[in-house]
Amino acid sequence: MTEFDINTKTIGEIVAHDYRAASIFKEAGIDFCCGGKMSIEKTCREKGINPTSLLENIQKLESTPNTTTHNFNDWELGFLCDYIVNTHHKFVLKTLPELVQYTLKISSVHGDRHPELREVESLFVQINKELLQHLKNEEEVLFPAIKAALIKPTPEVKNLIQTEIYRMSGEHEFAGGAMDKINELTKNYFIPADSCNTYQVSLKLLEQFEDDLHTHVHLENNILYPKALKI
Repeated sequence: MTEFDINTKTIGEIVAHDYRAASIFKEAGIDFCCGGKMSIEKTCREKGINPTSLLENIQKLESTPNTTTHNFNDWELGFLCDYIVNTHHKFVLKTLPELVQYTLKISSVHGDRHPELREVESLFVQINKELLQHLKNEEEVLFPAIKAALIKPTPEVKNLIQTEIYRMSGEHEFAGGAMDKINELTKNYFIPADSCNTYQVSLKLLEQFEDDLHTHVHLENNILYPKALKI
């Protein structure tokens, strides 16, 4: 992180600069995707976290060679769009129907003993509906508009990008908030003693889904969208 002052940057900018910081924020319970516009100081103050050790761990990344993560911030925007579709959209489209089925099943079987599962099921039905349309709009409207603007940034295409990003950001807030609530309801995907195999698989898959969503939204909110708006 040479010549990069983390004290003056937002959480999203820090993770965009070095994605390894995402794991540090996650361990501290700090949202780096939808909450990426906040500073470390403000976030820590709101959450009652001492920022000293957090800042020290992030600063240590400066002297540690990065050999494990992509430098998304340096990618060409069209390539980043394709990466998001081929990696995160494919994961979401594969996982959504599985989780809709699983959350319905565990709610039906275990809902009497674990009533929170009924709310988990309801939330995921909404997530499924919202994300399917969201991905479709990105693939058919926003991403093609970004690629077109890279070739010829007309006022019309720039206005379309701005309008779509404003709406997409709101949809990110909903999906991220719904997954935060599911995390809270399941006590960070804690597997109870009376759970069956489907219950265990469901919680593990929900956790994987949340992790992927955080990366997915981070790439868009903190890298793709800001750069697209500057075209």
